[in-house]
Amino acid sequence: MSLSDVSAALLGRLPELGERMARRICAEVESYADESLIPFASLRESCTANADQLLGRFALAAEPDVRPAEQTGRLRAEQGVPLADTLHAYRIGFGFLWSQMVDEAQRHPDVTDAQLVAGSSEIWAQFGLYAEAVAAAYREASAELALRREARRSALVEALLTGALADRTTLWETARQLGLPERGPYAVVAASVPDPGGEPLPGIEAALRQSGVQSAWRLLPGEQIGLLSLAHPDAETVSRRALRHRPARVGVSPRFDSLRDTPQALRFARLALAGLPGDGPGVARFDDSPLAMLVAAAPAEAARLVEVVLEPVLELPAPERTRLLETLGHWFTAGGVAAETANRLFIHPNTVRYRLRRIEKLTGRSLSDPAALADLGTALHALRLVPRSDSSRH
Repeated sequence: MSLSDVSAALLGRLPELGERMARRICAEVESYADESLIPFASLRESCTANADQLLGRFALAAEPDVRPAEQTGRLRAEQGVPLADTLHAYRIGFGFLWSQMVDEAQRHPDVTDAQLVAGSSEIWAQFGLYAEAVAAAYREASAELALRREARRSALVEALLTGALADRTTLWETARQLGLPERGPYAVVAASVPDPGGEPLPGIEAALRQSGVQSAWRLLPGEQIGLLSLAHPDAETVSRRALRHRPARVGVSPRFDSLRDTPQALRFARLALAGLPGDGPGVARFDDSPLAMLVAAAPAEAARLVEVVLEPVLELPAPERTRLLETLGHWFTAGGVAAETANRLFIHPNTVRYRLRRIEKLTGRSLSDPAALADLGTALHALRLVPRSDSSRH
């Protein structure tokens, strides 16, 4: 008499063993007790299939076949059962099956202690093999599911951004699937992608979620776009802090309340991004500088405005041109106060006044005339957004 005979005897009771093993697992692993998560019939079928393979290994000296374990791993991943619980269930199942083999062996005096010791080593070696197969299949299925979920989320975000969703019920369902509230306020974020396929705001969704701000994102070849819920009281502050902590160029739309307005908000976010001065990282909100946004919305007209208003200054040699434009920019930033402008530039206030008079003479526009002041300020904004090369000046 050997353990193969013991296993053969147990194979004759396979349906009963599968049922009892399933009930043992349900009693000891909480997630398995939830039939809405794992139907009992499905668990019993899995237990029976795995027990059949394992007992067959002992009864027939068959080669290990871990396909039932792989099927279980994939199924539990799809059901959302934690991997730790799945492996714990396997441990319980193997322990139950071994206890049944020991009980059966006691009915057969010819089975020696040495055979039981060898069988114990073998069954736990098989547990390691099965657990490895379960875990590998579970992780593979989880990765596939994550990719599918991310692809669906990305498609839903794209549909909102393009206005492909218009029906109120569809909008509500989309918001629910994205984990966003049905009503705003919301904001759209557009970040420039430096290299195709690169992610300028890595980990931004998780960082915002940890701070209580829900969002959904889509990565395009030239942009990373996000739809943010601003329902959290500190959402705007938290979002801006998280965006500033990443070395990216970012534009943020005004707040809006209906998901139907997402396409327009995306346009505003892109304009804010286009209106961000310089070429380094930074965050620009559309509402922070409406004038810059208007200039960004019409680049061709902005370039023409630069020519009409600032051409005489731009024709100057580079050193003088730079001094005058720098002084004018700081003068606007200082609220038109010459002394403050001088402090910013580390020069005498009279030097500031001289340079400003020089600009007035060259452009034919007085800085005391509100209309002329608006022209100069707008042209200066436009020059920052659509700078002209030296070769274009004649």
